[in-house]
Amino acid sequence: MSAINQTGASNRVWSRLLLPSLPDIFFAVLLVAAFLHPGALQALLCDGDTGWHIRTGEIVLAEGRAPVTDPFSFTRPGEPWFAWEWLADVVFARIWRRQGLAGVAAFCGALLALAATLLLVRLLRRGAGLWLGVAAAMAAVSASSVHYLARPHVFSILLYTVGLGILNRDRECRSEWLWLLAPLTALWANLHAGFVAWLATLCLLVLLCAVRREWANVRRYAVLLGICSLASLCNPYGWQLHLHVIRYLQSPWILNYVQEFQSPHIRSEGMTVFALLLLAAVAVVSRADPFEGLLVMVWGFLALRSARHVPFFAIAAVPVLASAAASAWERVASLAAARSALRIFWELGQEFGRSPRISLWLPLAAVAAVAMVPATGFPDSVFPVGAVERNLWRLTPGAAMPRILTSDQWADYLIYRLYPRQRVFFDGRSDFFGPVLGAEYRKLLGGEKAWREVLERYRFELALLPRDWALSETLDREPAWHRVYEDKVAVLFARESLGPGSLAGLVTPFERCSEALPSAARRPGWER
Repeated sequence: MSAINQTGASNRVWSRLLLPSLPDIFFAVLLVAAFLHPGALQALLCDGDTGWHIRTGEIVLAEGRAPVTDPFSFTRPGEPWFAWEWLADVVFARIWRRQGLAGVAAFCGALLALAATLLLVRLLRRGAGLWLGVAAAMAAVSASSVHYLARPHVFSILLYTVGLGILNRDRECRSEWLWLLAPLTALWANLHAGFVAWLATLCLLVLLCAVRREWANVRRYAVLLGICSLASLCNPYGWQLHLHVIRYLQSPWILNYVQEFQSPHIRSEGMTVFALLLLAAVAVVSRADPFEGLLVMVWGFLALRSARHVPFFAIAAVPVLASAAASAWERVASLAAARSALRIFWELGQEFGRSPRISLWLPLAAVAAVAMVPATGFPDSVFPVGAVERNLWRLTPGAAMPRILTSDQWADYLIYRLYPRQRVFFDGRSDFFGPVLGAEYRKLLGGEKAWREVLERYRFELALLPRDWALSETLDREPAWHRVYEDKVAVLFARESLGPGSLAGLVTPFERCSEALPSAARRPGWER
């Protein structure tokens, strides 16, 4: 009899692993419909940072360690640099070697679809039912799409979803699975700086438990916080990474000028969904679990300050909203007639949503999608793809490399396309370049009063500019600069020869400032 029972249990395990489930179907449909068509792949590649992340991964693979100094710029060569997403960069580089940019974009799309699927599983386990669960998960996807890009932060979106799911399950029924959050944090600290948000979340939980005098929970989650904090030190930069991330998040230069740190503009469909989620969450938060309600309020405030926090708000808010909607529907359905549509749909939703699981079909679908994705590249409507291809002989001549002025996003593209031969002036690593070079860059960006002085100081020989830059029109009136190429996206200007040796001995303002700083201020974790 025991052998029969064991055989039956084994068959049930294999059936759960091999039979497709509702979450599997949701994942496959979402992946294909939202992330793998050509327009979606191009949208994921609309941020040039993907380029320097791939090149950083190539450097790590070649050297066997995370870089600690800048390899990409001519303004701060060899200066201390935190490549805090080095492990994500390695993943991107390995995929890029096999599948190119399309593979990197498809991989990021698969991670985002997986995060949405795990959120759906969490909603179903909370009793939201099929209809409300799918609707709420799709609302989270729509709102979060403002920050859906092929960059390492997709790992944070996935890991925060996983972390909150495990944490809330433990709060309902204690489990040893909770301690897996420690190695998860160690992994996270090498993938993306979003691990700091996770540590802050645990701090909020411990403080709330202390205020409510739940001392057993205080001890349990304080130990978890301590272990996760220690685990996060397992990165190439140690505690200095934490200090650098905190300074990064508090930098006025970053908060005031980097686009993704600006408040969301409620214009697009996704931002309208975010606004509706925020209003609904405020309406029901008083009836939510205290910790979940606190998270909703904190992430809602942060999302209003910075659009990059919208995905984390959605992860925290959607379960609260789905549970409130399910409770209301259940009350109404219980009073309705047995054959009423309201009650029938409620019962069907509960039946279809019972016992959510994930089978082997989900990872197989993800691998197949990444392997079979059609080739694509950076969108030529956003980046100077045509200008670079047609002017390689100017951008990378056989002799000394010319200094190129371009936008930070296009500099990311040049790093991807022309590294290691070419170096850039200012790219998307705003935390690395800081306010000194940032102010110089902004003078050129807006064609401000001192733009000519900045051009002279850095001895630029080429200017690859977006057509809508004010400087593009200004250089047309400069005798020393000549328009040598233009298309619908970019304009390329070349400067008359500065003469041999003109770049020798050039000292930038940052170099003059750094020479005046004490040596400790130039070590990793202290530069600003």
